[in-house]
Amino acid sequence: MTRHRAPAAPSGRNACYLLVFPLAALLLASPPAALADPAPGSVRVTRTGNTVRVSWQAGSGPYGVYRSPDPTDVVRPAWLAGATQQTFYEEPVAAGIAPISFYLVDDPQRCVSAADCDNGINCDGVETCGTVTPVCLPGAPISCNDGDDCTADRCVEATGGCEYASLGCDDGDPCTIDSCRPGGGCFAVVDPDAGIGTAAELAGRSLPSYPHFEFTAAANQGTPVELAVDPSAHPAVTGQTCDVYVLAKRSAAEWCAGTALADVRGAPEARTFVAGGVRDNTFALAGSASLSPVDGTAIGRGYDLALDCNRNGTLDAGELADGLSDGPGFTVLRDLTQPGPLAVSQFDDIGPEPPHCSGGGNDDMRIYYPSVLNDPGTTGTYPLAVISHGNGHCYDWYDFLGRHLASFGFIAMSHDNNTVPGIETASTTTLTFTDKILAQQATLGGGVLNGHIDDTRIAWIGHSRGGEGVARAYDRLVDEAWPATQYSARDIAVISSIAPTDFLGPAQSDPHGVPYHLLYGSADGDVCGCPNNAVAQSFGLYERATGARQSTYVHGADHNDFNCCGFEDFSGPAGSAIGREEAQRVQKVVQLALLKQFVERFAPAKDIFWRQWEAFRPLGVAAGTVVVNELREPPARRSFVVDDFQAQPAPGTSSSGGAVTATVAALAEQREQETGGSFEWTGSEPMNGMTRGRNEDLGRGVVFEFAQGSPGFYELDVIPLARDFRDDTFLSFRATQMTRHPRTIAALGDLTFTVTLADTGGRRSSIGIGAFGGGIEEPYQRTGYGAGTGWQNEFETIRIRLTDFLRDGANLDLGNVLSIRFDFGAVYGSAEGRVALDDIELVKE
Repeated sequence: MTRHRAPAAPSGRNACYLLVFPLAALLLASPPAALADPAPGSVRVTRTGNTVRVSWQAGSGPYGVYRSPDPTDVVRPAWLAGATQQTFYEEPVAAGIAPISFYLVDDPQRCVSAADCDNGINCDGVETCGTVTPVCLPGAPISCNDGDDCTADRCVEATGGCEYASLGCDDGDPCTIDSCRPGGGCFAVVDPDAGIGTAAELAGRSLPSYPHFEFTAAANQGTPVELAVDPSAHPAVTGQTCDVYVLAKRSAAEWCAGTALADVRGAPEARTFVAGGVRDNTFALAGSASLSPVDGTAIGRGYDLALDCNRNGTLDAGELADGLSDGPGFTVLRDLTQPGPLAVSQFDDIGPEPPHCSGGGNDDMRIYYPSVLNDPGTTGTYPLAVISHGNGHCYDWYDFLGRHLASFGFIAMSHDNNTVPGIETASTTTLTFTDKILAQQATLGGGVLNGHIDDTRIAWIGHSRGGEGVARAYDRLVDEAWPATQYSARDIAVISSIAPTDFLGPAQSDPHGVPYHLLYGSADGDVCGCPNNAVAQSFGLYERATGARQSTYVHGADHNDFNCCGFEDFSGPAGSAIGREEAQRVQKVVQLALLKQFVERFAPAKDIFWRQWEAFRPLGVAAGTVVVNELREPPARRSFVVDDFQAQPAPGTSSSGGAVTATVAALAEQREQETGGSFEWTGSEPMNGMTRGRNEDLGRGVVFEFAQGSPGFYELDVIPLARDFRDDTFLSFRATQMTRHPRTIAALGDLTFTVTLADTGGRRSSIGIGAFGGGIEEPYQRTGYGAGTGWQNEFETIRIRLTDFLRDGANLDLGNVLSIRFDFGAVYGSAEGRVALDDIELVKE
């Protein structure tokens, strides 16, 4: 037997024995002489079939035996394997398992009942007395995380209850109005009564049809930015010649401190605004295609716009400006497929066994970080991105992603993931490796990370089983009080799952209220979205997320296109594969933008996740690549849900209680679940092609069809208490074409229709969704699981700015909206089709 020195004991304990084995060897550390221990030579490891037994002679004790994956963190209730009076511990194992470590820890507190263990501290949970081993077990600390960025949460020791206080955002400046935005934190706008200009939407892009202009938050570098003024909304500018300024972004407080104007282009441009409509007052900003997107490690640079109509070089009362707030008027985005501004270094931390990718254990990781940290004099912290690979994958298969994130100011870590036993062990390795890098940052890589990891801004990214594992890990933090020592659920800023499995289902693989993102390929041959296998349907995890959620569905990408080295499992029509390099360009864009949005609160990144790619394709992504976006805001921004189909199951009543009328055909309101095990259209299953969850999941929607020559509508009345839309920003809904249906196949292509708002005075305003570019994408034309072509249904989110319905003086009262109507047929868009709708709601920005 080989002897080794034991690791340092946990604080307040005296750990002495270390037993490590993948069965071939047993390593035993010599204990300190002062500790009563089992008789010398009495600790044995044996294996019978798939069971390993660790046995010991009791000795004089007292001591406890703990099975721990981390030598720096041994004593946890879940890891207690035995104590003095118990002389063995057994567990099932499989070939090729990771090494197992056991620690002998002196003097666990003995007990007869839980009363013997009460430490008098309420907020650390309720201590118990072990039923198998009579030692005191600590309770689970009380979690008071309400998932709301706008509250300060704490456990009140006197009562053991939670207290939630509104986050104080008052900056003390009487010129600003301050508030907290869920998912965005404190945000200030210039008080409209402060006499500093008038806030107005100005920047965006022109459209080929009504509403003729779309006000947007972001534009790509090299693309001209347009400015538009609707005289019906701002009649005072009619007939005026104004100097148009493009300014470096100012905060609300900076606008309050000074209103002198300085154009970043060197000089403003003069524009005359005329009577007429918005098309008569739309123009490209001179030099806007040359505006720089570079702003440190940000993914874009923000600018403000101002109209100086008295031409005195200052913004005066009544003059229009886009950006009189902490947010920019518009942002120019850089090419996010290219590396960021920071040089990147990396190192490996390899466990005592051979690297996992060479057939060893699960204790290796690779860390990517900004090279500036190699300078001992560097200060500052960086958010942490943890990458958890899938089954049969390796931690070093994500170099392209880890280096990309580090070049934009993240510390990224990709680790071994114990996926073979299943999702539970995968989630454990995510949880423990996150603890490990935080706890050991003083020594990892010679201490280069020490003090530079922001442990309050953590992102988890997982692939396949690892993609489900990160959702399960968060569920364990929230529901099971997983005893992380270095972080809590509140410190997880966002989770991104790449083609995740769904082995455990809604009770355990649940992202809860954390911002959640799904990246998925339509040609995935592994987690295929097949209609007969719930485990291989990724959209279930997305549908469970109750907070902000976003989905990026990439046509022609397979399972392993999102890592460097997995085998090709492409399953789709010939010629539709986009290949690994292109899939990873999309991946680098969306996962970087996601982290910037939720970890660094860079709001303009959201445009990448909801605007249709036909109209707003990120730089560096091929023109032919098809991406379908879904986005739903967190609950605090979903100001009124007209119908999410979760209540009032009768088709004639919305979930908010309003009447629903329709003339479309074959209308059905059901669970969004494929039950027949086939994608073939048989006419017997209205929700054919839906792979959005299991029986226990909540997802429901409405489906219907319309034929050539037979237009129809679907109309929802707005309940009286919710008819004032003036404080809301967007009407949002999601829609999908139904796979393999004859009406989908007959008009294969993007599907369009018209949305109409009507007020209580009978006035109406209509917008065709095709005006914004594209429409509802047709299903990916993959075959299998029955006759026909077309794969799982692909929901796409459409958001229409409510003020767009007022364009060019449309006579509509947004303060008294009576109904929302969807019109289908050749007059309104596509001539025929079969459509499902869901999540019809009003949202705030």
